[in-house]
Amino acid sequence: MYKFQCIKATNGGQTYPPSPTVDQLPIHFSGRLTFQALRMSTPARKRLMRDFKRLQQDPPAGISGAPYDNNIMLWNAVIFGPDDTPWDGGTFKLTLQFSEDYPNKPPTVRFISRMFHPNIYADGSICLDILQNQWSPIYDVAAILTSIQSLLCDPNPNSPANSEAARLFSENKREYNRKVREIVEQSWTAD
Repeated sequence: MYKFQCIKATNGGQTYPPSPTVDQLPIHFSGRLTFQALRMSTPARKRLMRDFKRLQQDPPAGISGAPYDNNIMLWNAVIFGPDDTPWDGGTFKLTLQFSEDYPNKPPTVRFISRMFHPNIYADGSICLDILQNQWSPIYDVAAILTSIQSLLCDPNPNSPANSEAARLFSENKREYNRKVREIVEQSWTAD
């Protein structure tokens, strides 16, 4: 039986806050993964267990993720806003839904937290090439979350999911950054 623990990640002297504990989140970050959850030991489930173990043993800075309760096919994750960016200090929650075709097909990834970003739709869906036409089975959960974290700072306004955010990013960076800071502040109190 595995117990999920939130960890404090560091990045060359920069320390990210530890992920909230289970009792601080409305979503279950610390369920128990039992043998029953893996009763159908499919290639997708085996790969997800490997991804989870890797993420726990060598977590990239600023991201955290774990399966939800006994469901290895559904994950909750947190991305911390990168330092020295408008996203700095934010704590953004996501879900990752995997199919039995993983890793041959990407998961469905969606922000739970409210976002204001050129490549994030109003429903939290993400317009990111590696989650669509550039997907490769070599990507694991850590790579997915790291890519999304990078997207926060390096949006593609030419492929907008949010036209207002794309317009402000291109034409009025000051106003764009102000709106991002509002989202960051909301992330501190959002459930």
